[in-house]
Amino acid sequence: MHSAPTIVAVSPVLVAAVAAGTAIAIVAIWLMAVYNGLVTRRVRVQNGFSQIDVQLRRRHDLVPNLVATVKGYMQHERSTLEAVTSARAAAINARTAVSANPGDVGATLALANAEGVLQAVLGQLMILMERYPDLKANNNALQLQEELVSTENRIAFARQAYNDAVMTFNTKLAVFPDVLVARLFSFTAAALFEADQSARALPNVDFGAPASIEAPRNTHNS
Repeated sequence: MHSAPTIVAVSPVLVAAVAAGTAIAIVAIWLMAVYNGLVTRRVRVQNGFSQIDVQLRRRHDLVPNLVATVKGYMQHERSTLEAVTSARAAAINARTAVSANPGDVGATLALANAEGVLQAVLGQLMILMERYPDLKANNNALQLQEELVSTENRIAFARQAYNDAVMTFNTKLAVFPDVLVARLFSFTAAALFEADQSARALPNVDFGAPASIEAPRNTHNS
């Protein structure tokens, strides 16, 4: 004869403990997944800004060379040259502030505005350079112009990539349930890299476009 199967009684406490442990594990896995996703997007934002920073440094390095090259020809444009030099100094200071406090929204916006001013005054300088035939024939000046145009294009490309990363990151911070994790771990929104309205009001010059200003007589040339 076969013996009757043994029935093992399962404690309700054990069942509740297993259920609670499983629920905690699921929540922990979800929490880790959301957290890692936010960190990944934040890193993409940081990497995007580093690409902008590389190109800004390149532009800042080119500006003194351009000013030194053209000032002998443009003695009547001293105010413009001084404005370019001043705008470069302000942009460098703003970039230094961001480097000291990465991710700071105010510092990032200040840098975008400073770079907007520098871009504008550089555009004015490019237009004025068209007034000087001898300068237009200077190979060094032409090369520096081309390098600035190339750098400006790279900045625009890097800025677009960075802003796209910022939009994706900020959206994740705002949607449910990711917003719960973001608040739990103190994630903060990143700033778009774009100038405010006051900076946009400055002339926005296309470096690659031919200037429409009529060249003056040779009495202005040195």
